Amino acid sequence: MENYEIIADFTYLCGESPIWDEVKQQFWWTDMLTGKLYVYEPQSGSVKQAAEGPNVSGFTMNKRGGLVCATHQGLYLWDEFNGFQLIADQFEGNRLRSNDATADAAGRFLFGTTFYGPDSAEYPLGKLYKVEKDGSISILDEDIHLSNGLGFSPDNKTLYYTDTVLRVIYAYDYDLQQGTVSNRRVFVQVPEHEGIPDGLTVDAEGFVWSAQWYGGCLVRYNPQGQVDQVLQVPAKQTSSVIFGGADLTDIYVTTAGLSVTLPVAPQGYDFHAADIGGPVYRYNLGIKGKPEYAADITK
Repeated sequence: MENYEIIADFTYLCGESPIWDEVKQQFWWTDMLTGKLYVYEPQSGSVKQAAEGPNVSGFTMNKRGGLVCATHQGLYLWDEFNGFQLIADQFEGNRLRSNDATADAAGRFLFGTTFYGPDSAEYPLGKLYKVEKDGSISILDEDIHLSNGLGFSPDNKTLYYTDTVLRVIYAYDYDLQQGTVSNRRVFVQVPEHEGIPDGLTVDAEGFVWSAQWYGGCLVRYNPQGQVDQVLQVPAKQTSSVIFGGADLTDIYVTTAGLSVTLPVAPQGYDFHAADIGGPVYRYNLGIKGKPEYAADITK
């Protein structure tokens, strides 16, 4: 196993949505189930709680200050002066119970929704949405089971999007000028004996890094969808990943300490193992990430 540092050793129930703020050189993440946002200062090593509110499941920096947040209760803007401000909690009669998000190079905010009930018949109700600068919302794609990790190729021509329940990472052609997707195809189909794909990011070479929940690892895929390398993580519920640091070679990994039972877990998986997770880890393999985009949303 590669050397790592634990930058936050709390047992987060569901650490998620790691973000690197290039302007302030800070690392952010959420404990999704408690509604708390955290920020880490690499220079001082300090970790502090920045906010508490709705169950934030995905967020980006906002060019106008603060954050744009996808939550289980809808879409919000947040800043340290005004707190959480609701953008929308439903669209065309559908609840915006969101899970994971990203921004494109034009400042649009993209997020996915997921099922919100015990009935498995609701699984295909998830959708992929976009938010324009003025806060207007539209649907990019439908028939998604459990929306998860999103990311763009370095040339912004490909959008990657994870459906955790189906164990698939899709690739789309992306029109940056229009903010539209087309030509959905399977980029990666994760085998049933492995973990399930959760959060993802894309490095400077265009390789896709996918966190494998239940798998205790990050998997790096080349642009053709083939496994390039596997980075083992000392936590079975590895939830998401982002590059950060001054030269974008630090790899921050979130994990979850609350045992989550899903029918898509690998056969024989021990839901009560001691190494389920909770901390936030940092690695450095000398591989360079690419800057993540900030949204540009006014509401």
